[in-house]
Amino acid sequence: MGLRDSLKAMVENVGGGVGALIMGYDGIPIEEYTLECGFDIQLLAVEYVNLMKDVKRSIEVLKTGNLEEIFISTEQSKIIIRSVCEDYFLILILNSDGNYGKGRYLLKLYGPNLAEELM
Repeated sequence: MGLRDSLKAMVENVGGGVGALIMGYDGIPIEEYTLECGFDIQLLAVEYVNLMKDVKRSIEVLKTGNLEEIFISTEQSKIIIRSVCEDYFLILILNSDGNYGKGRYLLKLYGPNLAEELM
């Protein structure tokens, strides 16, 4: 299964999914799959790269282990960000009533395979 197919499967099987992206910590999107959602998913992803860098840097300073996951909930969306390897992370975007638990499960399920494809 290719990168885009994996992202599509996550979005379409999570319940309330609107998009998924693979991003590098350098801010470059590797692949994405999105549905019409009313906001700019590319811009959202680029902005969250800075957040990921800051959190990753703080974790390294505190020496509390590797970054695994960040969850952001807003009025309009739920965003789950999961690190898949040292250089890349996955972003899964759900609408406000999307299935957060299943989203986390799917990111854990697909993450290792995506990391292998990226290496």
